[in-house]
Amino acid sequence: MKQRLADPYRDTDVIDSRAPRFNQTTIGLLATLAVATGWWWLLGVLGAQLLVGLTLGRRFCLPCLAYFELVQPRFGEGALEDARPPRFANLVGAAFLVTAAVAYAAGLATLGAVLGGVVAALALLAAATGFCTGCEAYKLGCFLLGRPFVACPLPPRG
Repeated sequence: MKQRLADPYRDTDVIDSRAPRFNQTTIGLLATLAVATGWWWLLGVLGAQLLVGLTLGRRFCLPCLAYFELVQPRFGEGALEDARPPRFANLVGAAFLVTAAVAYAAGLATLGAVLGGVVAALALLAAATGFCTGCEAYKLGCFLLGRPFVACPLPPRG
């Protein structure tokens, strides 16, 4: 295996471009399972897991750990990209998932299913095609606010 250009736990300004897809696949499949079975608590667990990863770091994100410790060592590091858009997408996903779980718990099963379904559909779309709605929303927000944005993927470090 090639040596990593970025430490996945210390270099948090960049991310292996395949890591978000792994996370999106995990979230998408589990959110689909939760909506299909009515296991609303699973939506809350997924939302909490995203929030834990965002606040405490990738070492505490279970899909991140699985990717960086099991998958990446076998297949190598993908292209590095700016970590801000996927981080924003995870924040939006967490808000939707937690709100879906709260809606279910409050007896608003239809609202919970719709919110959980939106996350599942968008996460699976991103995993399958590479089009991340949350990432694109972040980039659009940067453009509208006039803030500079580093294009993805980042050029390889020399």
